[in-house]
Order: sequence, then C-alpha cells, then structure tokens
Amino acid sequence: MRTQMTARKAGALIDDVKGWQSVVWKTVRRNVRRLQMRIAKAASEGKPGKVKALQWLLTHSYHAKLMAVKRVTSNKGKNTPGADGVVWKDVRTRMQAVRSLRRCGYKPQPLRRIYIPKKNGKKRPLSIPTMHCRAMQALYKLALSPVAETTADPNSYGFRELRSCADAVAQAFKCLSKPNSATWVLEADIKGCYDNISSDWMIGNIPMDKQVLEKWLKAGYVEKGVTYPTRKGTPQGGIISPTLANMVLDGLEQVVRQSVPRRSRVNFIRYADDFIITGKSERILENNVRPAVERFLAERGLELSPEKTRITYIKDGFTFLGQTFCKHGRKLHIMPSEEGVHALMQQVGTSIRKYQNAPTPFLIRRVNQTLRGWGNYHRWVVSSYAFRKIDNYVYHQLRRTVRKKHRNKPGKWLQKKYWSAAGRNTFSVRKKTKKGKPRTYRVARLSEIGIRRYVKVRAHANPYLKEFGSYFQKRKHDRRAKIASTWGDVCNRVTQQK
Repeated sequence: MRTQMTARKAGALIDDVKGWQSVVWKTVRRNVRRLQMRIAKAASEGKPGKVKALQWLLTHSYHAKLMAVKRVTSNKGKNTPGADGVVWKDVRTRMQAVRSLRRCGYKPQPLRRIYIPKKNGKKRPLSIPTMHCRAMQALYKLALSPVAETTADPNSYGFRELRSCADAVAQAFKCLSKPNSATWVLEADIKGCYDNISSDWMIGNIPMDKQVLEKWLKAGYVEKGVTYPTRKGTPQGGIISPTLANMVLDGLEQVVRQSVPRRSRVNFIRYADDFIITGKSERILENNVRPAVERFLAERGLELSPEKTRITYIKDGFTFLGQTFCKHGRKLHIMPSEEGVHALMQQVGTSIRKYQNAPTPFLIRRVNQTLRGWGNYHRWVVSSYAFRKIDNYVYHQLRRTVRKKHRNKPGKWLQKKYWSAAGRNTFSVRKKTKKGKPRTYRVARLSEIGIRRYVKVRAHANPYLKEFGSYFQKRKHDRRAKIASTWGDVCNRVTQQK
C-alpha cells in the first residue's frame, strides 16, 4: 500500500511538471484578453449585470488562474514571503497553486507589515500578502482592470496599462506651454491615501465580488508577532491595491471641471495620488476648486496633505513627478529636478565606492543599470545640462577610483587601460569571455541619448476595446523602434572587438 501511494505521488509530481511546462502562454493570454475585452465592452455600454457575469466567468477560468500564478512567481517580489513564510519556487507548487485558487472557502491570512524609509525621513508602511492572497488578487485584478480602464478619468496616468509618467508630463506641458495657458497651479497630494480610504465606500462602489473584497480589506496585519485588525484603507503592497485606489479617485476630474464656470476652464492631471490642477487665477483655485476637491475626498475618507498642497505661480516653478516646471517669458521649460540629480549622483557615487574592488565589468554593469533607467525617464524633457553634469561627475568619480586602485601607475597608463577601448573620455575595458572572444564593456554616457519629444497617449483610448487595438499596436511598434535606437541597448550590450 505504501509503495502504491509513493508511486501515485511521483506520478502526480511528473504530471504537474509536464502540465506547467506544456502550457502555451500565447493561447492563455489570448483567451484571457478576449474575456477582458468583452468585460470592457459591457462596461462601456452600461450593462452592470453582464459585467458581473463575465467577471465571474473570468475569475473561474483555468487560463486566468495560470496567468495569476505566473505573475506572482515571476515579478520582483517572487522571493518575498508573506506572514506564512511560503514561497512558490518550483513547478509543482505552481500547479498546486493554480488548483487552489477558489472562491469557495477562501480566507485571506493577515499581511506581514514592514516599513520602508521616505525622502522626508518618515517611514511608509508596506503590507505584504501571502503568495496565495497575491495570486487571488492578481486573478481578480484581471477581471477588474477592464472596468477600471473604462471608467477612469481621461487624464489619470498612474498604474494604468500602457500609460506612464511621460504621458502625465506631456499633458502638463500641453496645458501650460501656450502663451494664453493658465499661470497658476494647485499642487495637491493626498494624506495617507492607501491607509485612509473608507472601506465601506469601496465595498459599496467598487464593481467586483463584494465578499472577496471585504475579506481583503478586513484581513488585518502582523507586526512583530502581533496581529492587528484593519478598519480602513487598502493594503499598500497588494497587487490589486493601485487599481482600487485609482477607482476611488476616478470622477475627481469631472468634479474639478464642474466646480468653475465653463469660461474659466481648468486642467487636471493625476498620477496615482499626486495631481495638479491649473487655473487662470489663484482665486479660482483657492475658492472654487480646492473646496470641491476636499468635499470629493471627504466622501471617501480622504483629505489633502497640508504639507504638500500649495498654489504656485508658474514663473516661480514647481516640481511634479521628478520634473521641474518653470516658465521663462512665454516659454515653458521642463527639466529634471535638482533633488533628483543630486540623488542620482549620490547613488552612482555609492555604487562606485561599493564595487571599486569588484571586477571592472561588474562595476560597469551596476553603474549602467542606474544611469540607463534615470536617463530613459528624463530623456523627454530639457535635460541636456543635467546629463552633462552627471557625465562629468561619473568621469571624475571613476578617475578617482582607478587612481586610488593603481597608486603607482602614471596617468598615461591609466588612460590607455581604462579610456581607450571604446573611444576617448569613455570609461571602458576589454575582457575575454569564457569562449576566448574579446568583448568591450563601457560606461554609458547620458549625453549620448538625444532629447526627443514624447508622443502622449490619447486621453480616451482604452486598451481593452477593439476599436483602439490598431492604435496601441502602432504605439508599441514605435516605442520598440525608439528603444532600439537609443544608447540603452548599445551601451549595455557587450560588443565584440576583433
């Protein structure tokens, strides 16, 4: 009998391994996408009953469960356990997880609470669900995202599919760059957005399974071995939390536009819980817009942060999403913020000092990872001066490091060893691979990027509706072409030297 049970377990293990490896992910994604498009169409036609039926069908779909498990086992947090300490690493546990994603009998475990530092010295609470709860959230997010995209504000860009910070910055440029554009800006920030959202409001207004949502919102959290209840807010750290927060704030743009007469039009741009509102005068923003925003937020248990909410004249400048907006005469300049430039320089300098004794190719890769991401983020604005400043800083830091590393070598020797393999003034080394072929590693230079104007996504474009399919396909194709032409791939790719 024991031998038969062992054989059955071995057979089940083999079946799980073969089952996961035989999944055709292209077919899985296509089938899930087809259901999502049906949900978006029903939502756009105002059919809540059909939306609910299709969401039920999607959350009970085998292919959707496969996608949910794949997401939580392939993202950055795949090795981060929840309160139970469980991580799905092998193929067998993934297939078992797919079969365990059931609504019937589901009871979420408390979240593991940790704290991460903020720029102002305070700490932000982060709640980490278990792997099973993360997979359930990913599953229900597949069904909720089409509705969220259909009902979203036109100028909301945070945590939405095929939208980014660059779209929000481009919209702000569009609203502020013209000679007759608004000259006053309300910089708004919501105080503890994720932690203070009314749970009752979400349960009553979010179009998803109410029982599952209520279980998530009242799961509690564990801190230092003690379990605490949660009475409000959505856990910051859950996969579905950004979508829920976006749906809570949807409708704010319409409220802002209705708070002023039509001739005194205002503009609204939001990224997650940070948003700006432009107006013709300070009086309109202070007496009309701000009270309307506060009333809208109060219904959802939220309020504006007194520290970060202010009204600014455009010529005095303001910072939004890491970019500084300032108008000189009739021309609007958008540049990387000084705080962001200094933070990057500090981060690069720390990496260079930390890995100065590591192999040079490893040091170059670490520096390039930091430079490439920051440069690609700021390449759409007036950033040439900041790029040159950072390039000079990196050059001097690397020169200081190699001089310290080779104290008895003359300058010509250092120049030949570290600044000749890929051109003058470019830190680079030539090393042989395991196959014996020489390859050149070079530090990326931000000034080589080239500044380009970003093409903003259409405000009302919905990636889940069929009529916008060709539009988003073209945007993806153009984006790939732009990325291929930048220094990012060229600098990070190891080129052969014969």
